[in-house]
Amino acid sequence: MLGTVVNALAIVAGGLVGLCCTRGIDDRFRQTVLQGLALCVLLIGAKSALAADNLLVVILSLVVGGVVGEGLAIETRLEALGRWLEARFSGGSAGGGDFARGFVSASLVFCVGSMAVVGSLESGLAGNHRTLFAKAMIDGVAALIFASTLGRGVLFASVPVFLYQGAITLAAGLLRPLLSPAAVAEMSAVGGLLIVAIGANLLGIARIRVGNLLPAVFLPLVAHLVRSWLA
Repeated sequence: MLGTVVNALAIVAGGLVGLCCTRGIDDRFRQTVLQGLALCVLLIGAKSALAADNLLVVILSLVVGGVVGEGLAIETRLEALGRWLEARFSGGSAGGGDFARGFVSASLVFCVGSMAVVGSLESGLAGNHRTLFAKAMIDGVAALIFASTLGRGVLFASVPVFLYQGAITLAAGLLRPLLSPAAVAEMSAVGGLLIVAIGANLLGIARIRVGNLLPAVFLPLVAHLVRSWLA
């Protein structure tokens, strides 16, 4: 759990620095830096999306995952949680209206992707925290930028990061006999596509309900189990 704890603390630290910089950074600079960060998100997502060779599994995972996510209304529930946290902690202060958007956007950026999945698996299976340490550095910088633009909701994104990555780490020991390099590559590819969608949202290119696609990340594992059972 060390890597996950460091990752969550880096988000809080970066977010606190970002909140202190809110008044000191001109809107033009914040917007430009946020757009630059969005381009980096697109690059990270694109590189991860190219990890898998079996495109059929990736496509089916996104389709089925989207259906499951829409049925569960994951994005709506995330936004509702953000609004509840806003009402509980914003205290009616100026800028509080961005709380939910900051919480949801940062949570999705920090939780979805190959580094979160693979890093947590490495941490749980081999005690190797290097990937999560690298992710912590990236997330800390991202949290600074997000918090300076979107406000205090970004700090609370450390909670789903801790729960999400911690759950994967703890479950990794149980999943060890079931995982294969191909399954991990396909999970990373699906996560990479969702990261690309997040980058598109941040740039205003599209409005993709990425939260409702989150179940797709884990469906390659299901496909791998089915293939193993049929073999």
